[in-house]
Amino acid sequence: MSECFSAMVSDANWRADAGSWIRDRVSDSGATVIGEPEQIRVRPWSTHIRVDTDRGRLWFKANCAAIAFEAWLHATLAAIAPDIVETPWAVDQRRGWLLTSDHGEPPDRQPTIAHWQEMMTTIAALQRRAAPYCDALLATGLSDCSPHTVPARFDALLEAMAALPEHDPRRIDTAQSSALTGRRPQVVDAAAALSDSPVPISIQHGDLHPRNTAVAGERIRIFDFGDAQWASALEVLAVPRGWTKTEALLPWDAIRDAYLDCWLDLAGRRELTAAYQAISFTQPINRAWTWWRLLASSSDDERATWGAMPGKNLMRLLDA
Repeated sequence: MSECFSAMVSDANWRADAGSWIRDRVSDSGATVIGEPEQIRVRPWSTHIRVDTDRGRLWFKANCAAIAFEAWLHATLAAIAPDIVETPWAVDQRRGWLLTSDHGEPPDRQPTIAHWQEMMTTIAALQRRAAPYCDALLATGLSDCSPHTVPARFDALLEAMAALPEHDPRRIDTAQSSALTGRRPQVVDAAAALSDSPVPISIQHGDLHPRNTAVAGERIRIFDFGDAQWASALEVLAVPRGWTKTEALLPWDAIRDAYLDCWLDLAGRRELTAAYQAISFTQPINRAWTWWRLLASSSDDERATWGAMPGKNLMRLLDA
């Protein structure tokens, strides 16, 4: 078991070290920290510290080892698409520390269809620009979850989760394992279909919804790339689809089609629809993989709260 991340970042010595780094980086930019940075949130996978300066509010983020790549990934994406991903104030690549400007107030709790549609066209624009930069993006530590890697990841997850002790909330039982194994042929077919799709493998945000966006002038900016993967671009649709069913309660077809329309120069509507259907077999596996890795540095209490998430995502295969 890895060192418990939340305990590490709650330690006074760690917070003092982070505070010194924050002040040094702010000073490097010619600004000054006002007051004491305040640790706002601690999760099993990340922590956020609010920093007020004479040039406005900043946010510091540190991630657990599994997603420590986010800081360098964010900086790399900002270099590729600075109009979509804001350039950070500072990055510590080794420790996975990220210092960014305040993103402003989040959108209304019930964003309009127009906001959702603009969010989808913006992520498609980012994906198109990022697709040629595979080597640079994977060099940040981003997980390669390309379609051809999915069946082996599925097998590895099933084996690892079935082997856990009965009391472990990440465990899947024999009946669940058998039911999921029965879906393996569809997983293989879906992975092959996405590999052959003209829609590229690119950055897949992993947790795209309005609260991970900000409006800057007339453009939407995207942030919070801790759940990102290198995967079929179309997998980015899965989280928005879930949000429109449970959170936003908006008609999904209009939002989905705004995204798919961005690829019509590469594929016809029927081909895009088939590829969209295929992500129902690959995205749950890749999402389960993210959760599995996030929980590697969690405490017993945190696993009791979050430990069912890998299995919950895998079980979505049975409804695909």
